[in-house]
Amino acid sequence: MSGIARAKYIRMSPRKVKLVLDRISGQTVDEAYKILKVMNKRAALPVRKVLDSAVANAGYMGNTEGVKITRAWVGQGPVMKRLRPRARGRANVYKKPMSHIEIEVR
Repeated sequence: MSGIARAKYIRMSPRKVKLVLDRISGQTVDEAYKILKVMNKRAALPVRKVLDSAVANAGYMGNTEGVKITRAWVGQGPVMKRLRPRARGRANVYKKPMSHIEIEVR
């Protein structure tokens, strides 16, 4: 039995989320929880929440022994564009990226 969970519009760069997902991809769920607990990345919290949801969607809440993460994917979400005032009435654009996270367990 497999479970899929998605989190959309996470206010974090997909590049930074991918560092976390690459580390837990292919691991068992128990091992992934251990890795996420000690990982010193801000993206570990939303990834753990998506993993919790994927496990619950698969119906493995009590017994997660032998359950593996078969797919961990992050995609580019919309980018919020903001202006920062500069000298002489000019402005610089800076971007606030978002991510869509998807995890599948089986």
